[in-house]
Amino acid sequence: MVLKQGEKESESEAKVDGETASDSESRAEAAPLSTSADDTPEVLNRALSNLSSRWKNWWVRGILTLAMIAFFFIIIYLGPMVLMIIVMCVQIKCFHEIITIGYNVYHSYDLPWFRTLSWYFLLCVNYFFYGETVTDYFFTLVQREEPLRILSKYHRFISFTLYLIGFCMFVLSLVKKHYRLQFYMFGWTHVTLLIVVTQSHLVIHNLFEGMIWFIVPISCVICNDIMAYMFGFFFGRTPLIKLSPKKTWEGFIGGFFATVVFGLLLSYVMSGYRCFVCPVEYNNDTNSFTVDCEPSDLFRLQEYSIPEVIQSVIGLTTVWMYPFQIHSIALSTFASLIGPFGGFFASGFKRAFKIKDFANTIPGHGGIMDRFDCQYLMATFVNVYIASFIRGPNPSKLIQQFLTLRPDQQLHIFNTLRSHLADKGMLTAATEDE
Repeated sequence: MVLKQGEKESESEAKVDGETASDSESRAEAAPLSTSADDTPEVLNRALSNLSSRWKNWWVRGILTLAMIAFFFIIIYLGPMVLMIIVMCVQIKCFHEIITIGYNVYHSYDLPWFRTLSWYFLLCVNYFFYGETVTDYFFTLVQREEPLRILSKYHRFISFTLYLIGFCMFVLSLVKKHYRLQFYMFGWTHVTLLIVVTQSHLVIHNLFEGMIWFIVPISCVICNDIMAYMFGFFFGRTPLIKLSPKKTWEGFIGGFFATVVFGLLLSYVMSGYRCFVCPVEYNNDTNSFTVDCEPSDLFRLQEYSIPEVIQSVIGLTTVWMYPFQIHSIALSTFASLIGPFGGFFASGFKRAFKIKDFANTIPGHGGIMDRFDCQYLMATFVNVYIASFIRGPNPSKLIQQFLTLRPDQQLHIFNTLRSHLADKGMLTAATEDE
């Protein structure tokens, strides 16, 4: 069969150095990546050898889930600094898992500098995001140390310069017959950075607002995952979504109600402790984090009237609650109804590349990314929720900006503020109290 001239030209243009446009895709679809082998610890294999595969998987997942929950309690007890280190470690591991999938799917073994550049871009993006966070929360320490002050002052320029170096290194690494594949992997790396680093940065920001904003959302996602699995395991009959055939409507609905109740109870318990509700601040005198403050109205018990429809059922007209518990309903609802879509997205990603799990780090659960696919989506929602409905102007940040102004500008702001307070009568009252 003779091709037309236009078809011949388009075919010749589609070939670049012997590689057609579909070469990379065909390599990705040629054969599925090897699914993880049975990584269950031998001691569990022996103990559960008499059970069916369904119940064996149930027990393995249950035991490992309890172990992870115990580890979660331990790192909470160890304090904010350990939590931040764990978040960073999780971020690095998730990045490694996704980059490794791309490396294997596209058979990128011969690409020069691919892995080196991927990790270099991870370093650059972390410096860009966390550089400003360090300046915001550790301002006095940064101003005290000359190297840190320089890195803070020229943070944006240094970040841009570092990225430009990586960009130029990528262009110089382009080689014949691999152009298309190298650009695939360049995009793969940047999308991974967007998903992983940005979200983990938001997790840190939520933590500084108070540990309750870190613990409650994460716990709601964990609760929803467990309860949806339990309801689906025992009562599941109706498939929920084709991307995850094992997900059922019974598990989805049961997980929702269980998570809302759990969020209300957990919020009630945690709202009574200052160590959970106070913002995490850095004490320059002791070089340590402090979580001591006078709790805001959000964490003070208040009396609420119960709707008349419910009054006839429970026999109460009012109830005492923390205002944060009302916010917890929004958090737990998102964790139950929208959060699972992070897992569905991850399932679609894995199906696209014919893999079972991101890795086999946790027996019965897959990789770290398999456990945090919903958590990252939840972290973004919590950060947006705090910025939209909770957080006001940050006094410490305003003071930091004030101290960086010229003396004449500081004096002008001081006189303006003093006049404003005097007009309101607050300055006179404060002077009489002294």
